[in-house]
Order: sequence, then structure tokens, then C-alpha cells
Amino acid sequence: MKELLLKYGCNPQQNPARIYTVSGDLPLKILNGNPSYINLLDALNGWQLVKELKEATGLAAAASFKHTSPAGAAVAVPLTDVLMKEYFVQEDNLTDIAAAYIRARGADRMSSYGDFAALSEECDVQTAKYLAGEFSDGIIAPAYSGEALELLRNKRKGNYLIIQMEPDYIPGEKETREVFGITFEQQRNDIKITEALLNNIPTQNKLIPQAAKRDLMISLIILKYTQSNSVCYVKDGQAIGIGAGQQSRIHCTRLAGNKADAWFLRQNPKVTGLPFKENLKKAEKDNGIDRYISDDYMDILADGMWETIFTEKPEPFTREERTEWLKGLTGAALGSDAYFPFGDNIERAAKSGAAYIAQPGGSIRDAAVIEACDKYNIAMAFTGLRLFYH
Repeated sequence: MKELLLKYGCNPQQNPARIYTVSGDLPLKILNGNPSYINLLDALNGWQLVKELKEATGLAAAASFKHTSPAGAAVAVPLTDVLMKEYFVQEDNLTDIAAAYIRARGADRMSSYGDFAALSEECDVQTAKYLAGEFSDGIIAPAYSGEALELLRNKRKGNYLIIQMEPDYIPGEKETREVFGITFEQQRNDIKITEALLNNIPTQNKLIPQAAKRDLMISLIILKYTQSNSVCYVKDGQAIGIGAGQQSRIHCTRLAGNKADAWFLRQNPKVTGLPFKENLKKAEKDNGIDRYISDDYMDILADGMWETIFTEKPEPFTREERTEWLKGLTGAALGSDAYFPFGDNIERAAKSGAAYIAQPGGSIRDAAVIEACDKYNIAMAFTGLRLFYH
């Protein structure tokens, strides 16, 4: 098949819409559902991301894509008991691909609401069972077990979008797009992210452990498929904060840092032990947690809104308690798709536990950025590689 008609383009009024190849067949099959333009943008970008994560780390990989940027991505690292609670996981002995997707979605569950899942491995029944309980638009994977496919086909009243991708497909070297009737062409960004990019370390601290190198590579691969400007915090094989599509790099760093902070605050015993009402949906729990860890929770207590979420009034999670808890967020890796122009980015990154940084370098203020890293004993690598994505 060389052409596939789509439900509609970016918006329902942009119709007709299609995807097609000039030569050869499309490298994907629609096993269920009716895709839109954005569905396939998320699916194909997500597929590229997980394929590269698997190639770079040797581990099963998953991504949660939303509006052409990843809400989260991860490789298969076992979940701790605390993360099992944070991610609402009931089943023990997770398979590698299930653990990877649960980590990917769990990094920023609110942003992942209505996501497109991407898997580097066959979708097994355990992953399908977890997805069945989440609000998601679709999934792309190289294969599906029979039981997993049956489960997913019943999702969203039988309309869940399921795509099977040809794992050996390699696109051409050139890529084109049309804007306002004008065709753009460029070399496809097929650069490989390897540890060799981390060899130039201009900071006083030059020690980057192997696990941190893995996390820095993960952050850079994620940035390769994240709308620019962008930065990404990674810890223990998963993104914990992604700041995408901001015009200012400090805003990227703040946005991603705030997400990383929220991810870590959710691990506090006060949060994992919240007395939710029975039969509350996961999205409702997410909203309740998000408000509980925010400064406006005292207003919720005062106006009685807690009664709609909890069986009893929880103790407040005070600003002082949150500040103290966040001191435990350490050892994070931070990647940036372009150079840091000012040291304020490093100051903000350090507040969210960044201990290792990878960025292209090349700013006229590199010396000030290095000095800021030295202030916090951060090891920073200059990759010489810009990863803008538009």
C-alpha cells in the first residue's frame, strides 16, 4: 500500500488528508482504528525515538507522545516500590516493555493524558492491560501478541488506534515538507547519539558514571524528537521533566525542572499514602495529587473540595516540607538541544537535582556557564551537537 487516507488533517476542517510514499509501500499497517494527521505524526516520531533509545542502550524502550513532542520516555529499568505506588501499578514482575512504558507515562501523567504510546518491542498482554486502564489515543509497535491485540481492540469502544510498524524500515537520506506552497528539503537528522559525544568535559568535575552517561544519551535522544527550544531531565533511565517548545531556554529549564520537582514530590509518603475515595479514576487522582503538592492546597482544604476526592481530610503538605523533601532529588542528568546562553539555567537546573549536563557549547558566555557548573560541582560535557527539531 502506497497511500493511506486519513480521518482529517491537523484540524477537522483540513480535509481531505492522506499519507503516501513516492516509491515503495508504506512501512506501517493500521490494525485497528482510523488515524488522523496528528496521530501519525506522534506515532512516527515516537517510533523513531524508541528505536534509537533501544539502539543506544540495548534496553527495551517506550515513549508517551502528545502533540508532536514526548510527554515522557524511558528504557526498561525495574520500578521501585515507591514508583509502583506513584504510577498506580498493581501487578508485580513487570516485563521489560511494560516497565518501560509505565515509566514513560508516569514521568508526567497529566501531559500523557490522551497520549500516543510507542514501543520498541512487541506489545505483550501486560503492557496492553496497563494501557487498557489509561486514557490513550493509540499505540505503535513492531508486533502484538494475540491476547494484547484483542485487549487493545476493545479499548475506546473498539476505536483505539493500533499501528504495526515495519522494524527494519529505513527512510531516505533527504526529507521534504511544504509550507505555504513552498517545498523545503534537508538531510534527515540521522546522527547517532553515542557516549563519544560526552568526552569533552570542560568543568572541574569530570566524573560522569556509566549510569549517568546512559541517562545523558537518553536525554539527547529525547531532545532529538522534542519541539525546540527544549531541555530534558533524566534519572534512572527515564525522563522526569521535559520542557518543550519554549522561545527562551531558561523557560525550558524552569518548565522541565518544575515537572521533575512534581515527579519527585509525588514520591513523598504523604502523597503515596493519600486516602483516595474508591472507584476514583486515575485522572481524578492525578488532579488531586497535583493540587495537593501545590501552594493552593490550603484553599482546597478551606472550601471543602477535599471531600470530593478523599475519604478524610489529609494533613497539608506545607511549602517548608516540600522544600526539604526536594533536597533529596539528586543525581539527575540534563540535556539541552542547544547551548546555554547564561548561567541562570545552571542555577535552576541545580535546584532540581541536575548533577550531569550535556549541551552543545559554543556560546560566547561558555565560561560563565562552566563557572556556574563548578559552583555546584556539576560535570558538564560539550557535545558540539545541536538538536533543534521543528
